[in-house]
Amino acid sequence: MKPKPHIVGLPVYKPGKPIEEVKKEYGLEEVIKLASNENPYGSSPSAKAAIQAELDNLSLYPDGSAAELTASLASRLGVSSDNIIFGCGSDEIIALIARAFFLPGDETIMADQTFSVYKSNADIEGAVSIEVPLVQGTHDLDGMLARITDKTKVIWICNPNNPTGTIVSGPALTAFLDAVPDRVMVVLDEAYCEYVTDPSYSDGVKLLDRYPNLVVLRTFSKIYGLAALRIGYGVARPEIIKLINQVREPFNTSRLAQAAAVAALGDQDYVEECRRLNSAGLVQLQGEFKRLGLEYFPAHGNFIMVDVRMSALDIFELLLRKGVIVRAGHRLYPTYIRVTIGSQEQNQVFIEALEAALKEQGVRA
Repeated sequence: MKPKPHIVGLPVYKPGKPIEEVKKEYGLEEVIKLASNENPYGSSPSAKAAIQAELDNLSLYPDGSAAELTASLASRLGVSSDNIIFGCGSDEIIALIARAFFLPGDETIMADQTFSVYKSNADIEGAVSIEVPLVQGTHDLDGMLARITDKTKVIWICNPNNPTGTIVSGPALTAFLDAVPDRVMVVLDEAYCEYVTDPSYSDGVKLLDRYPNLVVLRTFSKIYGLAALRIGYGVARPEIIKLINQVREPFNTSRLAQAAAVAALGDQDYVEECRRLNSAGLVQLQGEFKRLGLEYFPAHGNFIMVDVRMSALDIFELLLRKGVIVRAGHRLYPTYIRVTIGSQEQNQVFIEALEAALKEQGVRA
C-alpha cells in the first residue's frame, strides 16, 4: 500500500507534553502547563452551563450548518451569515483552504518561523512553501511581496505571530494588502486577536469589504477557553466561503462546541477580564525577564518568547523536572522558549523554576 510520494517523511505535529505524562515520568504531584497557550482561567461559567444543558442531546447529530452559532457570530462581527465557516478549530479551516485551492506545484508564502500547520497542509497537497525570514521576530511584508510569482496561490500571515508573539500593525497590513494581486488569497490568522491591546493593531474582519481576497481565521480555543471542544472559524467573502464549504466534512463541529461557543460569545465581560489578567501577567513576566537579563520578543498574545541564553531544549528538560511545561525546539531560535502567560501564581512558579534552572547551568543575570 503506497502513500502519496510527497507525504513520505512529513513531520508529525508534536503537541505540548500533557500534564499527566509529566507527573508520571518525573514523580511529581503538581505540574503547571504553560506550553499550549491555553486560557489559565478556563471558560466562561455561561459556557459551562450551556455544555451541561446540552448533555441530554448527545445522541443527536449537531447542526451541520451551525445556524444558531453562525447567526450569533455574524451579529457580533457585523457580517452576514454567508461570510462565516466553522471548523474543528481554526486548524481545520487551514486544512480546508489547502484542500480547496492548492494544486501540486502551486506556491504559498509564509514566514520562516510561524504556525507550522500552514506548511504541513501545503505539503500534503503538494504545494511549494516559500518561507520568508522574520525580521526581529516580525513578518517581513516587503520580503513576502517580493516572492510573489505567477504560481502564488496563498499568503499566510499569523497576527499575532505564533511563536514569536509579534504583530503586524494596521497601516503596514493595509499597505501590504494594497500591493498583493487580487488573484492571491491572503489568510490572516488572528487566533490571538482578542488579547491584543496595542492601538496600532487592525481588526482583520473590518478589512473584508475592501479586500475580496482576504480570509480571516479566529478560534474559541484561546481567550474563550474552549480548546478541548475544538471550534474555530473563518470569515471571508461568500464566494470564498462557498468553495471552502464544498470540501468540508459534514458535522465537523459538535453540539457541545456550538452551544458553548454561543454562550461564550454572549459573555464579553468574561473575555474582557481575561484580557486584563493576561496583560497584567505579561507585565509581570516582562519585568522578571528584565531582572534576569533575558531578552524577549514584544508579546501581544497570551504567550511570550524569551531567550534563555543556552539550549532551549536543555532548559525545557530542567523545567519539566521542576514541574513546569513550556515550549522549545523552535528551529530558528534554538535558545528561545515560548511560555504561556499563566495566572499570577503560575507565573511566579515558572520564574522561580527558570531562575533556579539557569543558575544550575551557570547562566547569570
